[in-house]
Amino acid sequence: MKNGKKPTKKQKEAIKKARLNPDNWLVVKNLTTELHLVHRTSGNQRVIPA
Repeated sequence: MKNGKKPTKKQKEAIKKARLNPDNWLVVKNLTTELHLVHRTSGNQRVIPA
């Protein structure tokens, strides 16, 4: 599992738009078009538009 970082304010807004709780997700990769996220407890990975 990759280690994620806490999302910034803009990233939190993008996570909320994807109907996810930003408190439960960490950012693994921040690309211009998408965010790669990892769940804090389960380790599930998701890709959402940035």
